[in-house]
Amino acid sequence: MSEIPVNLRGGYSRSVPTPESAGSAALGFAVDRSSPVPLYYQLAQQLESAIEHGKLAPGSLLGNEIELAGRLGLSRPTVRQAIQSLVDKGLLVRRRGIGTQVVHSQVRRPLELSSLYDDLQAAGQSPATHVLRNATEPASAEVAGALNIAEGSDVLALERLRLTHGEPMARMCNYLPPGLIDLGSGQLETTGLYRLMRAAGITLHSARQAIGARTATVEEGEQLGEPEGAALLTMQRTTYDDTGRAVEYGTHIYRASRYAFEFQLLVRP
Repeated sequence: MSEIPVNLRGGYSRSVPTPESAGSAALGFAVDRSSPVPLYYQLAQQLESAIEHGKLAPGSLLGNEIELAGRLGLSRPTVRQAIQSLVDKGLLVRRRGIGTQVVHSQVRRPLELSSLYDDLQAAGQSPATHVLRNATEPASAEVAGALNIAEGSDVLALERLRLTHGEPMARMCNYLPPGLIDLGSGQLETTGLYRLMRAAGITLHSARQAIGARTATVEEGEQLGEPEGAALLTMQRTTYDDTGRAVEYGTHIYRASRYAFEFQLLVRP
């Protein structure tokens, strides 16, 4: 059983035991009663940081509110409010008969021309893929317009479910011009689409992308493990090679509870 040093007042701290499932590494929680910042918010912020940085791994049990309040030297309402704020963010879940459990942290993806598979792999998120469709079909008006081809022309249609740590994260539909590249479902299950395209000698140069939001249909909720009406992030992207040819059009949906896009904004001189 590890211990969390908890600073209860300025200059005074004591160690309290934590559940073994929280990991062997010590977690330095500093709860300062003299601060104007509410205690529940201090606790919530530090729990969130511990989850985001892997100090509290997915699946870790924090115990129930009474146990946590006793361990941390805080009132039960304070602990309850801190936990609820992280439950609302999707970082913790309450399980009857088990207690409060850490779930996988939200994936934060930078807005750049990169593959979701590669971004998840780089972040240590253990990506996996289920191929739902890999077939040649006539291009719809939307797909034809994005790829600058005639409506009804053949396109390679790929539909995949992307998972992290065994949980669904996104459903991705991608359309490629005919004859661009041959892709087997086995290849698509083991690596990212952009990596396969680059390996085939296709230079990905730029893209136009639109991001939005809407609610999940019944089918989408079943695929992504969300209830009907849950918030989804949407993304449409057309990718161009170094000659200006459109080589891929994608329309993706992401679980808003588990996924976020990050922007870096610069001040124009």
